[in-house]
Amino acid sequence: MENFEDGAREHLLSVNVNENDGFNGSESKIQVKNLTRCLDKGASILKNVSLEIPRGKIMGIIGPSGGGKSTLLRALNRLWEPPSGTVFLDGKDITGVDVLELRRKVGMLFQLPVLFEELKPFSKTGTVADNIRYGPLLKGKKISDEQVYKLLTFADLDSSFFNKHGNELSVGQAQRVALARTLANEPEVLLLDEPTSALDPISTQNIEDVLVKLKSKGMTIVMVSHSIKQIKRIADVVCLLVGGEIVEVLSSEKLSEAKHPMARRFLDLSS
Repeated sequence: MENFEDGAREHLLSVNVNENDGFNGSESKIQVKNLTRCLDKGASILKNVSLEIPRGKIMGIIGPSGGGKSTLLRALNRLWEPPSGTVFLDGKDITGVDVLELRRKVGMLFQLPVLFEELKPFSKTGTVADNIRYGPLLKGKKISDEQVYKLLTFADLDSSFFNKHGNELSVGQAQRVALARTLANEPEVLLLDEPTSALDPISTQNIEDVLVKLKSKGMTIVMVSHSIKQIKRIADVVCLLVGGEIVEVLSSEKLSEAKHPMARRFLDLSS
């Protein structure tokens, strides 16, 4: 990690957060206010969800399957379009922000990585380096080989991956390339939907280590996970979502103190 640390003050991966500012209970990066989503048949996926996501921290979202976790996550960068006046980034309604610009600020990593095999309209062949450069190229910006190497190093991949293609990578390696590709856009917020569920324990630890490093640099991270142990390892704040409703918001150290019956049962069975 020495190469990356030497260049940490460069624009790459920079986040405009005062390093002396900690979350004091009122400083939020994202606010969700009375967010509801209903299916065509009238069933509610989310029910008047309100949530403060602290700046520069890792928030874990946990709960039983079908409880609305992924739907909530996707509303934060408009993969699902929330109603106006319900989701705010730095106090600004995200429905009034250009969607591509929003997704550069609020990046997302999915459960299974998908690497581009061919990058149109740039006539690229789909190497790891091409994948990492793709986002900046879309806004007319070219990142250097050195910057690509720094991103690879930060994602715990060595320089030998530079010219590899997706079909040469394990799932864990591809997930780290996808993370480096997301970080090339210099996001302020990183959303993760079960990012390590398909990975082995070593690859999982590598991803977790990267997330903790990103937090140390001021990035806000929101992660959906079914792994209570993982949430306890890296999350600062935990949101328990049950049946489309937030029933508890606790620090990870106090997760065992959850009082809602369904949340309590979920935690007991997951331990």
